[in-house]
Amino acid sequence: MQFTNNIDNKKKNEINAGLYVVSTPIGNLDDLSFRALEVLKKSDYILCENTKRSSKLLNHYNLKKKLIAYHKFNEKSMLDRVVNLAKKNKIISLISDAGTPTISDPGLLLIKKCIIENLKIIPIPGPSSVTSAVSVSGFDDKYIFYGFLPKKENEIKKIIKSLCILDYSIVFFVPAQRINFFLKFSKIFFSNRMILIAKEMTKIYEELIRDSVSSIGEFSTNFKGELTVVLSKPKQEKKRMNELSESVKQDIKRMIKKYTVKDVVDFFSKKENLPKKSIYNFCLKLKDLK
Repeated sequence: MQFTNNIDNKKKNEINAGLYVVSTPIGNLDDLSFRALEVLKKSDYILCENTKRSSKLLNHYNLKKKLIAYHKFNEKSMLDRVVNLAKKNKIISLISDAGTPTISDPGLLLIKKCIIENLKIIPIPGPSSVTSAVSVSGFDDKYIFYGFLPKKENEIKKIIKSLCILDYSIVFFVPAQRINFFLKFSKIFFSNRMILIAKEMTKIYEELIRDSVSSIGEFSTNFKGELTVVLSKPKQEKKRMNELSESVKQDIKRMIKKYTVKDVVDFFSKKENLPKKSIYNFCLKLKDLK
């Protein structure tokens, strides 16, 4: 039985012709998985956003492979060429500059085309700045990933208005030079949330900045690259009870003998999270009964 399982596992790990969507490190080059490395080693072609940047990854692992530039400016024109290569039983890997391809990166058009052509598509999971940031945020693990916001102010407002009512954590990608611009809108629409700004993730100068949206200030230093920003779900305010419980009424009766109405109102409104008006009215009734 053990022997059969080993054969099955070997078959599962075979790298056959098809399109492999390979996740690559988001910063630290040593984060490439063993499986991703094996796929890249056996690839006939590797599609990448930036050949110079991807060459650094390949050189780190002493890989000599054919890199094909495949980015947002040429993905439409390259589509038929790549699909034809896949039809010729080639092993093709799609990688992005960092993280998991097609997540706010080129590749979605190719995936859709391969689905239509009934070509084999194999995901090779790995590093992702989205899940990495959420995992250390301390926020609720039910989250919505949006990605990059548009550049036009009126479009940003429209999108953020629809997102701010959601009772989930929200993840954005923000170009470093636009972080203050992003915070300006966040203070208007997300003021009742906490924020985590993750910069230089997995790199030497990795930094996680935590604060409330309402109190975080502007950044004077020039950040580089792209930031992963996680907003918590909205803070839930305690529901205020309008009616006084019998135990609270008894406590008020005792205190009103020693303290002023104002002192009693202030004390119980804070302690019991009750509206001052309810406490005040009850105090007046007690005064009238005397």
